[in-house]
Amino acid sequence: MDSRLAKFAIGQVVRHRIFPFRGVVFDVDPVFANTDEWWESIPEDIRPKKDQPFYHLLAENDDNSYVAYVSEQNLLPDDSGEPVGHPQTAVIFESFDHGQYKLRPRISH
Repeated sequence: MDSRLAKFAIGQVVRHRIFPFRGVVFDVDPVFANTDEWWESIPEDIRPKKDQPFYHLLAENDDNSYVAYVSEQNLLPDDSGEPVGHPQTAVIFESFDHGQYKLRPRISH
């Protein structure tokens, strides 16, 4: 597979190209790294290619908050400047400024 650099950064707010949700990136896989069952559950006519970055998002829509796994081809930058209302953002990120979240420092030993 031909992987490439990710277009979106951890902490960046993005929105889905087709579906009405947005979220903040908290992890990136350089290529598809979910199960084949998950990938095959996507209708074939909109199924993304596997050889591109896939993003883990703390996502929200008008009804709820959840974790989403989305291909790069289906994401756009969210330029609203608004924070994401997902309750886990405070666990992973320490602040939100100018449309960007800043990761909390990791504690290691």
